[in-house]
Amino acid sequence: MEDYRTGADGDDGSSDVDAIDFGTLVCNLQQDLVKGKDTMMPLVDFQEKKHTGWRQLKVSSSGVVIVDGAYALHSTLRSLLDIRVAVVGGVHFSLLSKVQHDIGDSCSLDYLIDSIFPLFRKHIEPDLHHAQIRIDNSFVCSFREPYYKLKCKNESSDGKKLYSFEQNKAETENFIEMYLRPPFASEEMKIDDWIKVRQSGIRYYLSLGDQRIVDKYFIIRPKAEFEVGRTTLGGLLALGYSVVVSFKRTCTSVNRDQLLIVAETIDTLNKTFLVLKGPSRKIVAAEASKLGIKGPWITKSYLEMILESKGVPRLNTPPPVFSTLLTESQEKKIAAPKPICVSAEKIRNLYELMQPWTRSPPKKLEQEYVLAKWQFIPDSSSRSNIQLAPLPDSYDLDRGLLLSVQAIQALLENKGYPVIVGIGGPSGSGKTSLAQKMANIIGCEVISLESYYKPEQVRDYKYDDYSSLDIDLLTEVIFEGVYTLHPDIRKLLDFWIAVVGGVHSHLIARIQRDKSRAGFSISQTEIMTTVFPLFQQYIEPHLVHAHLKVQNDFDPVLSPESSLFVLKSRKQVTYQDILEVLDASKVCSSVQNFTDVYLRLAGVPSNGQLTEGECIRVRICEGRFALLIREPIREGNFIIQPKVDFDISASTVSGLLKLGYQAVAYIEASAVIYQDGKILIEVDHLQGMAIPYLQIKGTNKDMVSSAGSALSLHGSYTTKSYLQIILESLPADDNVSVGIHNQQAARIQELVEFIQSQGSRGEG
Repeated sequence: MEDYRTGADGDDGSSDVDAIDFGTLVCNLQQDLVKGKDTMMPLVDFQEKKHTGWRQLKVSSSGVVIVDGAYALHSTLRSLLDIRVAVVGGVHFSLLSKVQHDIGDSCSLDYLIDSIFPLFRKHIEPDLHHAQIRIDNSFVCSFREPYYKLKCKNESSDGKKLYSFEQNKAETENFIEMYLRPPFASEEMKIDDWIKVRQSGIRYYLSLGDQRIVDKYFIIRPKAEFEVGRTTLGGLLALGYSVVVSFKRTCTSVNRDQLLIVAETIDTLNKTFLVLKGPSRKIVAAEASKLGIKGPWITKSYLEMILESKGVPRLNTPPPVFSTLLTESQEKKIAAPKPICVSAEKIRNLYELMQPWTRSPPKKLEQEYVLAKWQFIPDSSSRSNIQLAPLPDSYDLDRGLLLSVQAIQALLENKGYPVIVGIGGPSGSGKTSLAQKMANIIGCEVISLESYYKPEQVRDYKYDDYSSLDIDLLTEVIFEGVYTLHPDIRKLLDFWIAVVGGVHSHLIARIQRDKSRAGFSISQTEIMTTVFPLFQQYIEPHLVHAHLKVQNDFDPVLSPESSLFVLKSRKQVTYQDILEVLDASKVCSSVQNFTDVYLRLAGVPSNGQLTEGECIRVRICEGRFALLIREPIREGNFIIQPKVDFDISASTVSGLLKLGYQAVAYIEASAVIYQDGKILIEVDHLQGMAIPYLQIKGTNKDMVSSAGSALSLHGSYTTKSYLQIILESLPADDNVSVGIHNQQAARIQELVEFIQSQGSRGEG
């Protein structure tokens, strides 16, 4: 809806509803888009503060139109909307939490909202109650996909420029950057707590503090900036924030795929800096090497350099080393602040019930802004005589990632190399994901404990048994695995992380849902005991000793952020055709033989035909077991499915059978896989099918579509699942909707007996 604003304020709840050109928007929707016709949208130059023309908006082949904006649920538009979605939380509540922390308990939540977002309660909040779907977004900033920066002066020792831009390819922008110091704060305080505001023309972008990580020469930043209006900035100043530093930054840049090369001139410093940045650490480093730039690299922010040039002292940021155990008062210092909606005089539950849902803070609002600080305690058994003091609270994946990297930095500063990190937790909780994201930021490797299973135990599929690990081979790096925090391994580690939740919790919820639909109830304890029999005995007791506890609320099974786009066809293509689609210099191939067994809980209502949505799919591949517990989404020719196919043990599958799940169908296939890092092409030979199926998979929908076009697959796509294809191939009198198919019964019984035998062996 920004394109329909005639006013100058930001679209954050501080812009006036009268500034929205609802007439043009309604006309575009009602007369064109709803009828499947292209339309002409306004084109606005926000730098010049005026409407400059029109641009064509073509109708999407999906037939879906999304209207996004603070006033998208306004009464003028509501009758035109088929689905009304309201989103609250995120940085909106994070800013409120930050302000409450800075100024104390002197201001009520209502006063803060009216000061920072003056039009929200009057013009926006009432419309949100008409939503059919309400989303409470606790996501603030994330290091899951950070960007990496290398920065140096843009001149060599002899005064020549390190990099010159071709004027016809470069873009130039001017920004004003302001730093707001909280009220009651001294000028010498840590600048990490200041609020940064970037002004670009009439638009303002705010970030909460200096949320960056410095690793060697790299500056690593999360996506943490969001747009606000002038009235939000004015509200902060009225609440006592003061502009301490302000400077002009002129940026001349050129964009090269995953790399941005920028020359930044800072007027206060009267210097120009060359910055290379992008989402890939390796690409940024490679470009610097290609350009022959060797630094010296600068890791200080422009704010730090300006303060130093003015002689303003700054407190040291490394965490102190304590010679005594933490006292009760010191422990309170590292605890997260209380939620801003709760005061000492009010009962939390009652108070939250009185709040409109749009005003209720996210579950973890107390962690939205202020994170705990790492402290050290003496440890005579450690080679450095110190160890990290465990944090008392648990954190979500984003904050856990940030705290993990900060802990590693603190250890490097206080004990030196090497720092050995262990990440433990149940299968599917997100250990591997956290480990890989940490390694990407830090620039190290990850070793899975699975690499240390003894060969004789691997033959028996004992992946859940601690005795299967060859501990003597373990030395140092980031480790991840279910037994990483076992005492025998823990003593080798400097930093212990426990991760719970994720897909692990989703499987428990799925079982409870299925049981409920079948008319039974089941406790989480019963599920854990049956489906994860070794967890409580061998894994859970060690997680409580972790320095950092991560509650992974992010569920890749349900999140569209982690989806693969798949095109499936039965058209035959040659090996050479496939190679022409992929990057020949990076292509690799492999062969996998797998068996998919579909488990369905007896008594769950059926829709008349067995579908993936009713089942939990167990894939058996090379002796390993993996679960898929969500039916893919089908959109046009595309099948959209989660990337997650998480490994579990035979005892978990055996536990599902004990809980009443029945094997009702199976598929056996051999897959030849070709991939180049961006696109995966899979040729699947299903047992009993004369012609193989071709699948093109990738996270980028356009790239998958282009690969399909290059292979001339248009007109041959199918969105049927292999389960549906196999069932349709069975004889008509055998294609029953419920129970085991006669033609598959014998083989299913063999598979069930195999699973049960492996499950009992793992428990032993």
